[in-house]
Parts: sequence; structure tokens; C-alpha cells
Amino acid sequence: MDRMKRYRIVTLGCKVNQCESAAIGHLLEQQGFDCDAGAPDPDVVVINTCTVTGKAAMQSRQAIRKAVRSHPGARIVVTGCHVEVAAPAVGAMEGVHLVVDNGNKMELVALLDRLSPAGGSAAPAFALRDGCTDHCFAALPAVSRDDRTRAFLKIQDGCNTCCTYCIVPRTRGPSRSMPTADVHRHMRRLGENGFREVVLTGIHLGAYGLDLEPPTTLTDLIDRLSSPPMVDRLRISSIEPTEITSALVALFAQRAGALCPHFHVPLQSGDNGVLRRMGRQYTREQYTEVIHTIARSLPMAAIGVDVMAGFPGESEAAFEQTCALIQSLPVTYLHVFPFSPRQGTPAVRFTAKVPERIAKERCRYLRAIGEEKRRRFMQSMVGRELVVLTQTLSSTPCPTARGMSENYLPVLLSGVRLETNSLVRARIQGVSDAGILLGEQLPPVNP
Repeated sequence: MDRMKRYRIVTLGCKVNQCESAAIGHLLEQQGFDCDAGAPDPDVVVINTCTVTGKAAMQSRQAIRKAVRSHPGARIVVTGCHVEVAAPAVGAMEGVHLVVDNGNKMELVALLDRLSPAGGSAAPAFALRDGCTDHCFAALPAVSRDDRTRAFLKIQDGCNTCCTYCIVPRTRGPSRSMPTADVHRHMRRLGENGFREVVLTGIHLGAYGLDLEPPTTLTDLIDRLSSPPMVDRLRISSIEPTEITSALVALFAQRAGALCPHFHVPLQSGDNGVLRRMGRQYTREQYTEVIHTIARSLPMAAIGVDVMAGFPGESEAAFEQTCALIQSLPVTYLHVFPFSPRQGTPAVRFTAKVPERIAKERCRYLRAIGEEKRRRFMQSMVGRELVVLTQTLSSTPCPTARGMSENYLPVLLSGVRLETNSLVRARIQGVSDAGILLGEQLPPVNP
């Protein structure tokens, strides 16, 4: 009997890309494909690329070459943001069969049927639109990215805010939102399918609803989704500081338990001059107030920060301003990266370049600050009670479960009645050398 066709997806980049890869996998499975689960001979390999930095673009090309080399019998499909800026170069790479831009990403499975068999000499096929001009939200299946406990729901795509260093508006197009009724429908289905937590994702999540008719806001959407809640826990992905309002924070405080106290708030720089050159729409003082507003209302909240080192014109004094600001704020973890010039962005033309060596040194220094912030935050959880969504189990040498707390911390639980996809009360007893909270299962509030 012929075996099922197998697929493999290689994903680079952001949570939206990861969400879209999960949707592509779901669509492939509906057409009779099976996830190869590490098998050596997939029939189709999809590389979902990223190009937000030069390093991401390089890694995307490396992933394509590796797929061609490792799977000579497979049809190689390349999609994602790197295609938006380098489609001809991607198509010219040896072994690539199909090049699909973001606008056609959800048509990828249908496009596969039109390809010649792998190994043929036919030129690669292209599925490209004339620029990233979509003004309608492209719906995709709401599916789990990594397990059957947490689902990622993409409700927004694109960005209208043109930061001077960022290529994303070019690769993702203008901001557009999933209609509110569709969000409700997806959420109900995810709850019915047993997911305990849903993460709302988007390229510019805080712009959700502004393009709809009538317009709405992310705060209004979350209010409706959480009263009554359609799933046990709702979490949001990265959101700009200008879009974190007192009403949004108050809602998270009022709906504790249903809304996860976790905010990822890009900073990029703590120097006002650098922020102006970046085209960011806030000052360090405004950012400070946003973070303190969150911390006052949600003292156990995880607060993540994106920060860039080495932007053109970032002097030593400006970098010290950034470090001092981060040190002073109750943030809990950092995502640090060096400035990466992207063709087509204004920052490519900026003078006063920071040498690569100095940018790397600054990144190392910032990462050390971030590690200390995370260590202190985790240590502050010892003795506290958290609610953990269990994701994986182990029975040796004693029953344990690993899961995620409401404030985005990994927890290893010990207890006698442990199941996956359960919300478990836990008392935190310590922090492991690997940076994982150690917790003991507590009885439910209403046994």
C-alpha cells in the first residue's frame, strides 16, 4: 500500500509566521498529507521565511539550501517575507520548485497541485501579487502551533507605522483586521476543541479594528471575548506602548484569571533622540509611564521588551540612557538585537554608523541586564501561587508535568494527580539551574 504523502515546514521569524505555518500544515493535512515527524523523506518541504534583519534573511537562504540538499526528492516551496523582497533571487536558487508571496500563502496547497514532479528540470513556479497591496484580511485556520493546549489566533496583519529601520510594511502591507464576528467564531471553535489558552497575534496587534466598519479597538474586542470567556485564558502578543491604554490595563486587572498578565512592549531605545530618528511615536518618559501603569495594576505581570543596539547615531551617552532606563523599570525579560540595515528603509541612508563590533558589545551588555531581570523576576515568584497550564507529562522518576504560568514562566510541577491540558494551582518552591520554576500542585479551589 502506498504511504501517505509527507510534509515538513521550516519556519523562521515572528509568531505570526509560526501561526501561518501551523495553518499551512493544517491545510496540507486536509489534503491527505502527514507531518513527517522527522522522517528522512518528506514529499514537500515548505520554508516560511523572514527578512526583518539581515541575519534573518541569511538564515532563510541557508534553510532553503539545507532543504534542497537534505531532501533531493521533495518539492521545495518557499514563502514568507523574504520572498516579498527577493523573489527572483529565491527562484534562482537551485532546487526551488515554487515561490509564493505572503498574499498567496493560504493558496499554497492548491498551487502545489500545478507543479511538475520533484526532480524535474522545469523552472520554478511563482505566485506573486503586484506589490503587497491587499486591503482585506486573509483568513486562515486557527490551529495550535506546538501542542493541543495553547492555540495562536492571527487577528491582524500588516502595519501602517513606518519606523525608519523596519521593512515589515513593505513585506506585510497595510494594517487589516479579522472581522469581529470571525474572531468570535474562531474563539468558540477553539474552546469547543479543548484549547485552554488562546494567544491573539498580529503584526501590529494594537491597530486591530481601526480599519473595520464600524471601527473598533483591541480593548473592546478583548472585553467581549473575556465576558463570558470563550476559553479559560486569553493572552496577547507584542503590543506597542502607544496602544497600551489605562482602559486596557484596567481590563486585564479586572479579569484576572481570564486574561493573562503578560505584556510584550517594544522599546527599541531609551534615548529620545534615537527614538525620533527611528520614527517611534513616543518618548522615554511616555514609555516609562506605560510600564509603571502595568506594574501598578498587575504587580505579578511579565513585561517583555524589544531593544535595539547600534542604531545609526546611537552615541555612548545614548546607549547609557537606554541601559539606565531598562535598569530602572520593572520589566522582566529582554529581546535584544543589533541594528540591521534593510534596503528600502530610510535608515539605510543614515550617517554616523555604529561599528558592528560596538553594536555586538552593546547587545552583550543588554542581554546580561535581561538575564538578571529575568532571574530576579523568577526568584520573586518563590512562595507565591501561580496557575499553570500543563503541556507535557513525565512519569520518571516521579510524576511531573511541565507547563506555562499565567505570567509566561515555565514551571515544572510535582504532584499526584497530573494531566495534560489542565489548569493547576501551584505553590512555587524554587528555581532550577536551568531557569525553570519548581512548583508543587495545590488542591483546586473548588474540588
